[in-house]
Amino acid sequence: MDPGVPAPGGRCRSRAECCSCLLPRGNAVIDEPLLGPRPGVGESVVAVIADIVGSRRHHDRHGAQQILDAAIDRVTADSGLALQPFRPTVGDEQQAVYPTIASALTSILLLRLILPNEVDCRFGVGIGAVTRIPTRDVSIPDGPAWWAARAAIDRVHALQDRTIPRARTWVVAHESANEVTADAVRWANAYLLARDELVAAMSDRTRRLVYGRFLSRTQADLARSEGITQSAVSQALSSAGASSLLEGLQMFELT
Repeated sequence: MDPGVPAPGGRCRSRAECCSCLLPRGNAVIDEPLLGPRPGVGESVVAVIADIVGSRRHHDRHGAQQILDAAIDRVTADSGLALQPFRPTVGDEQQAVYPTIASALTSILLLRLILPNEVDCRFGVGIGAVTRIPTRDVSIPDGPAWWAARAAIDRVHALQDRTIPRARTWVVAHESANEVTADAVRWANAYLLARDELVAAMSDRTRRLVYGRFLSRTQADLARSEGITQSAVSQALSSAGASSLLEGLQMFELT
């Protein structure tokens, strides 16, 4: 049996080799120890702001948006982890809401893997409560989680402009999110800096292969899709650090 194929009973023989067990299947319950329970009213959630890197200089801004929209739809269909999937707001920005930090970071990774090189995104991740402010026509999302997400994406911009050009993701917890420790946020950001470097170094094809392994596709199936040999798939995954990405998801305890 391929190590990424679920064994009888629905679980993979080696969870370090496959992350499909983290994703809901039909009416299956999301893995609670990893992702944590769904929040109740007034509890902290995870707000995410995303934007396209270099969108104003992009040679085909309209085409880039279409690629991003399609990628968001695919990740939403494949994972179903969001309370509110990414939706466009103003310009190149998107906003989403997740129940926990682990579900947010899992979805961000999947989105980064499925996007091609020419459509790269930044992500600001904020932990806190969310509210909606009613206006004459619509209600406006607001609250500590969004303030923290804005601070986080500003931090990513600063890192890119200074010493870490491949930084794409940052987490900030609002001070009102008492259940989230400062240490947990530091650990998440240390993990994300390393993860972003791994993903940025991958080719489009390698990212597609890693995405496929997250969804428990066999190496033979991926080889057929890409028109390459199974040994080439194995070599690409090994040299790209795919196992480290997969194992990293198993170690989330930031709920």
